[in-house]
Amino acid sequence: MSWPSRRLVLLAAAGCVTALAPAGARAQQAPAAPASPDDLGSTLDPASPLSPMPDIGVDWPDLSPDPAEAAAATDQAVDLATVERRYGYRIAGIDNIGGDLFRQRFEELSTLRANEAHPANAAQIDRRAREDAALLNDLLRNEGYFDARVTTSTAAEEGRLLVTLLVEPGPLYRFQQVTLPGAEDAGAKAPAIETALRVRPQDPVNGDAIEAGEDRVRTAVGREGFPFARVRPPVVVVDHATRTATLEMPVTPGGERRFGRITTPDARVFDGEHVQEIARFDPGDPYDAAEVDDLRRAIVQTGLVSSVRVREVEGVAPGTVDLNVALEPAPPRTIAGELGYGTGEGARAEVSWTHRNLFPPEGALTVRGVLGTREQLGALTFRRNNFRGRDRVLTGQISASHLERDAYEADTFSVSGALERQTNIFFQKTWTWSLGAELVATDERDVIVSTGEPRRRTYFIAAAPTSLNYDGSDDLLNPTRGFRLGARVSPELSLSGKAFGYTRAQIDASAYQPVRDGVVVAGRVRLGSILGAPRDAVAPSRRFYAGGGASVRGYGYQDIGPRDPNNDPIGGRSLAEFSLEARVRAFGNFGVVPFLDGGNIYTSTLPDFSGFRYGAGLGVRYYSSFGPIRIDVGTPLNPQKGDPRVAVYVSLGQAF
Repeated sequence: MSWPSRRLVLLAAAGCVTALAPAGARAQQAPAAPASPDDLGSTLDPASPLSPMPDIGVDWPDLSPDPAEAAAATDQAVDLATVERRYGYRIAGIDNIGGDLFRQRFEELSTLRANEAHPANAAQIDRRAREDAALLNDLLRNEGYFDARVTTSTAAEEGRLLVTLLVEPGPLYRFQQVTLPGAEDAGAKAPAIETALRVRPQDPVNGDAIEAGEDRVRTAVGREGFPFARVRPPVVVVDHATRTATLEMPVTPGGERRFGRITTPDARVFDGEHVQEIARFDPGDPYDAAEVDDLRRAIVQTGLVSSVRVREVEGVAPGTVDLNVALEPAPPRTIAGELGYGTGEGARAEVSWTHRNLFPPEGALTVRGVLGTREQLGALTFRRNNFRGRDRVLTGQISASHLERDAYEADTFSVSGALERQTNIFFQKTWTWSLGAELVATDERDVIVSTGEPRRRTYFIAAAPTSLNYDGSDDLLNPTRGFRLGARVSPELSLSGKAFGYTRAQIDASAYQPVRDGVVVAGRVRLGSILGAPRDAVAPSRRFYAGGGASVRGYGYQDIGPRDPNNDPIGGRSLAEFSLEARVRAFGNFGVVPFLDGGNIYTSTLPDFSGFRYGAGLGVRYYSSFGPIRIDVGTPLNPQKGDPRVAVYVSLGQAF
């Protein structure tokens, strides 16, 4: 219920009781005694002559107004009434009433404020003041002040008029009795429903508290297992004589139910069986309205429907409630494009076409192509969301690519698949995981480290990448407190001349701590290792690299670490990185982020944390409704030969 409608309920109740108040509630003047008939006589005849006045020897003054002066006074009064002047206004007497919300409501609805920028004549200003006085009375009743009195006055001040609204709030009315008749029919669940109201005797008669209580009661009956419950609008009866009120909110529970079937009258998007896979409840579980709301949001989040309507109906099985889910399809096809440039990555253009439900339910096919100065790629991806359960994604991909980096050049064909539990901005998950498989054939060119001579090798690789992540932060794109921890392990079998195996492992950890309002300190650590094979045996594209916007800022992409005789990076078998930054909310939606990063690549199996390369800089954040947009400018503090003096990074979301 909106505030205006709630206000009408309270006013109606107040007016009703006012009409029933005792007659003695208002004092009245006693009338004068009537004159007797004998006293009236002819003196009541308008034609009778006046009695002669006694002569006191002084001429009576001529009280007739001068015609010229009367005309001038009339013209002046007309001028004052019609001249338009600027005005201001103030409210006195509400310092301890309602808080900021009270003032905000008045400012939004005030006639004086809405027209303050425009000059007005006296009649217009007076009318606006009276309208605002009525508005204040309504707002005061909503706060529980039913005997309030608002008076208006106008005075000249510094070349303009100042309108004063003086409030005398009177006594605060309180509830004498609060009841939820019918709630007792909920049996053992009745106390939970009654407690949800949170309005008790002796509480102020506050319209906002009543509205919030009504919403909580409606939520409670649904959460306690009553899908067909009815909560009638609250009835407030105000007694002006005792300055109290009673609140009655009838409840009809309608009987407990358990979840039954899910049906879809039109299966153009997906059928009831798939909707059941998305739901977090199973048939036979106690009904919970919150679970139904969660299901509705999850269906919308698939992006395959433009609208969804979930209606509870009596179940086929006794004691159950079936859900009738009506879905309106959204356009299933998407075309997307992207243009970009990165140091070390070159210019890049990407285009993709996706049919999000080509293989129902939720089976999407994406055709993607990349054309760039240092990268060309073609890929075909199949993706099925909510695969045999909520938030599980099955992915399969075939791709062919040509990739040029300072460290290597690779022509690669790969076939991969994965089953994963993902997180997203709508439903941030604490735990996520993935299980995958990958077959790769790649022809790669690098140099012999000792001589700098170019070479070309072909690798056939089978890998089983897995990951497990914990997210204890408070926001996916802009965390301000908590921590994250993730681990990735990929056992791999490589064939290049002879077969050998090795394992790639990486651990990432980050933490976020607010130190005061608008300031968050964030830190990140990354460690990686390749076990079971020397660096030179591992394909260059499978080694560890460091440097860039998601690594050590201030350095070019993959530029940190050991280099060949041509001063190009060669990668390594282990990795150590850290980042530390302060996220300062400067003004409005903008913030600044000073940062310090460090890291290095090593040829040994485990990092020895020596020879760190450091980068520092300053970032700017714009906090949009869908997440922060970041621009980071960094510089290397101890650069290697050929490192840039300044590097710029732009992306959506924080750096980590």
